[in-house]
Amino acid sequence: MMWGFFKKIVIADRLAVMVNHVYNSPSDYNGISLIVATYFFAFQIYCDFSGYSDIAIGAAQVFGFDLMNNFNRPYFSKNIVEFWKRWHISLSTWFRDYFYIPLGGNRVSKYRWAVNILVVFIVSGLWHGANWTFVLWGMLHGLYFLVSSKTKAARAKISSFFRLNRYPLIRKYLQVFITFHLVLFAWIFFRANSLPDALYIVGHLFSSDPSKINSLWVGLDRTEFIIAISSILFMEFVHIIQRHSGIRHLLAERPAWLRWTVYFLLLISIFLFGEFGKNEFIYFQF
Repeated sequence: MMWGFFKKIVIADRLAVMVNHVYNSPSDYNGISLIVATYFFAFQIYCDFSGYSDIAIGAAQVFGFDLMNNFNRPYFSKNIVEFWKRWHISLSTWFRDYFYIPLGGNRVSKYRWAVNILVVFIVSGLWHGANWTFVLWGMLHGLYFLVSSKTKAARAKISSFFRLNRYPLIRKYLQVFITFHLVLFAWIFFRANSLPDALYIVGHLFSSDPSKINSLWVGLDRTEFIIAISSILFMEFVHIIQRHSGIRHLLAERPAWLRWTVYFLLLISIFLFGEFGKNEFIYFQF
């Protein structure tokens, strides 16, 4: 539960300050402000959603219930298919079991399968809200999914041509980098308040209009910006450590003095660096 509160209060709610400033009035900004706000939203929504899930999992376990893990380091995915096996697992498995499979799943023609994939992703977008931004977000992921599935052999040939097979670590990081930025681009449509806002942001990510605000930390001061970046890096460090096991299981294997030192430091960091505004969980609006 404490790890969930850390992600929500220290990371997500602090990032929300800048994200809300920029995305609620995108026409006032361009260039670096739009880029940083988009990166921040990717981590805001992850920390908000996964933090919510962690708190729920911990609270349930207090009463003796074991809930499924809902997020499994999704931004470390090497392709979009893998991303959806790691992101919001309870929702994606629900759509798979109660929507995709009843439509025929992959037991149909290739054309019908592609239609099934697009329909499922578009409906998943509509599930978040009756807005064209959510529809396009779902459609983008559907297209990503289809392209990823259909180009697997071609991508393997390209990798072999550039001899990336000899450097599996470089190949892996390149795949993660590309997948993350595809997801990042789609988040623009998910977060934008309207389709015109989303199109403005996409069109001005690399513009440098001097009449627009162009700052690294809109809504934040330098210290808060450093705290935000440091918190994200700390979280990703933990993710790297727990790639083979959950944080609780790792701590359970350590001596009691070390476990309680970690608990205490985590609690203190929440009180010292938390953003205690009135920020509901993003998931409450869906």
